[in-house]
Amino acid sequence: MKMKIKQFFSKNLVGFLIGCFVCGIISVYAVTYFPSMDTLYDNSKSGMQSTNVQDAIDELYNSCFPSFTIGGKPVKPVTSGDGLYEDEYEDGKYTYKGANPNNYIKFNNELWRIISVDSDGIIKIMRAQSIGDQSWERSESKEWATASLNTYFNGTYYNSLTSTAKSQIVSRDFSVGKIPRTNNDLNNQINLENSAKWNGKIALPTASEYLRANSNKSACETMTLFNNNDICKNTNLMFTSNYQWWTITPRIDRSNTAYRINSDGHISDGANIATNRYDIRPAIYISSRTKLISGTGTQSNPYTIE
Repeated sequence: MKMKIKQFFSKNLVGFLIGCFVCGIISVYAVTYFPSMDTLYDNSKSGMQSTNVQDAIDELYNSCFPSFTIGGKPVKPVTSGDGLYEDEYEDGKYTYKGANPNNYIKFNNELWRIISVDSDGIIKIMRAQSIGDQSWERSESKEWATASLNTYFNGTYYNSLTSTAKSQIVSRDFSVGKIPRTNNDLNNQINLENSAKWNGKIALPTASEYLRANSNKSACETMTLFNNNDICKNTNLMFTSNYQWWTITPRIDRSNTAYRINSDGHISDGANIATNRYDIRPAIYISSRTKLISGTGTQSNPYTIE
């Protein structure tokens, strides 16, 4: 169908479709003849992003026949640059990668970012900015189930959310398995993280989610490679130079230690989790029944939830 549309327009250029194919009906906005595919047209009425005719045809096609949707919103997966990628480590999962993909979402009247979408449509999001700094645990235990930060998230912080936000959160298994510092196998790291689960409503992103958010796979995909932080920080949506922040992932071969993301971009083990205070960026799951009703996912025009 896509090739036929392209061939039709490349030979005839007798108009531009502004609606989608729904029940065999084609909505036509205007009929205009263009001398070439490079001709620009006025897209102010169509709401399309593209102004090049061929690009606009492709955009229309992708919005009508999306290969993937998030909360009913069509999103076209990519294989390079910023955007939504099919996850190669967990079947059916899709993950956002890159410096600044269009994955902003408005939740609790705040800016959050979509981390990933699971095979069942459950959406994982994290707050775009920190809510302050805290220690991971007040004792020397590195078990998330009993961590003081867990207690804070699912008590005080949860109670501060709007009633609408609370209704959109689903309890879910968070991966809390421990990993070694010198890990050059991301698949093994993910398996180790997934080897232990905690079920609840609010937690933190994992160390592997930070790695997977980078679009530069060859240089940045493992714990050791991410020491190339001068490169990797430039292609990772989770990076911020404003502060250091905790992940949920503890270190397996060192006591009293969990991983943090430094303000220079690399992953470090935040020793003394009972006393060291780093910023926290909560992560939650929202229901697959959640509908994204407006927005384009940019920071200035984030997705909004029904």
